[in-house]
Amino acid sequence: MPIWDTTIDSIHVHRFNIPLSQPFVIALETITNAENIVVEIRTSSGLSGYGECSPYRSIAGETQDTCMAAAKVLAAALQNRSALRLEDNLRALDQAIWGNHCIKSAFDMALYDVAAQAAGLPLYAFLGGANNKPLATDMTIGIGTPETMASEAIKFKDAGFHAIKVKLGTDTTSDTERIKAIRAAIGYEIPLRIDANQGWDTLTAIRTLQALHPYSIDYCEQPVSRQNEIGMAEVRYKSPIPIMADESVGDHHDALRLIRAGACDMFNIKLAKSGGIRNALQISAVAEAAGMPCQIGCFSESRLAMTAFAHVALARHNIQYYDLDCALMLADDPIEGGASYGHNGRIMVSDAPGLGITGIRL
Repeated sequence: MPIWDTTIDSIHVHRFNIPLSQPFVIALETITNAENIVVEIRTSSGLSGYGECSPYRSIAGETQDTCMAAAKVLAAALQNRSALRLEDNLRALDQAIWGNHCIKSAFDMALYDVAAQAAGLPLYAFLGGANNKPLATDMTIGIGTPETMASEAIKFKDAGFHAIKVKLGTDTTSDTERIKAIRAAIGYEIPLRIDANQGWDTLTAIRTLQALHPYSIDYCEQPVSRQNEIGMAEVRYKSPIPIMADESVGDHHDALRLIRAGACDMFNIKLAKSGGIRNALQISAVAEAAGMPCQIGCFSESRLAMTAFAHVALARHNIQYYDLDCALMLADDPIEGGASYGHNGRIMVSDAPGLGITGIRL
């Protein structure tokens, strides 16, 4: 049977639960377990593609239960279709049910995996990219006491991470004390990025970012509510620290609106927000047209999805920042094949066709 005859024979959807090594605190919630979904698309040619998503109810508005329910509708929409007709298949997913971007991203990822395998190419090459730039993730510190966060920062510095991301989003005094303690502990050689996860109002964001300016911060993710576009534009205008949109940018329509509003300097692209690889590339293209860099980020996905994120990063020149550390926070690594991590956060992507995933311990 020719490799291009890739009729979708069956689709298998699994709950994929992995505990975190320790609780992770952000402004919106405390996370103790990754409650993910794995989608496997099997074809008549014998090829199987894998996808994974990590639903965050407080950010993406989806849960593992809603994803499992929506997956039945999405799977029915793809049954007996050619897996290689990517555009038609992704349109079919959108026509089958509105929204539900997180679970759609897992289906999208699995479809791209099959298509790249059928072409005999690693996903980054299938997307037109090259494995010619170093990928290294930062490492994130959750919200805690200044002393605890400083101790984490020392650990990450000693492990060789090239940058540290710090979760904030409480009040100006407390957040400033956290960054002050971290800088006192690790010095100023390692870049710091901060993420408020919508935790500040407009005035608090402006006050806090001005107070943090002496501590050499690369950028701040999502200082205010995703709905407060006007406020975020004011924060950007008055902040000495560049602003990165995260929760407020789901797809390329959001990206264009934020650019027109002057609300940010860059975007954090997450497949679970955008609905998958196709829409993530569209966000990157809109940003590139505006001369803006992007970051590829994550929720609580395993190394399966991190592999896809790394391939997408290699496919776009303006994806310059990599926040792909969540797999390193999990207590288990049930993935065989795919991208691998070095001791200092370096991410190595193989040239195996597709994602190169050879097995998953479910």
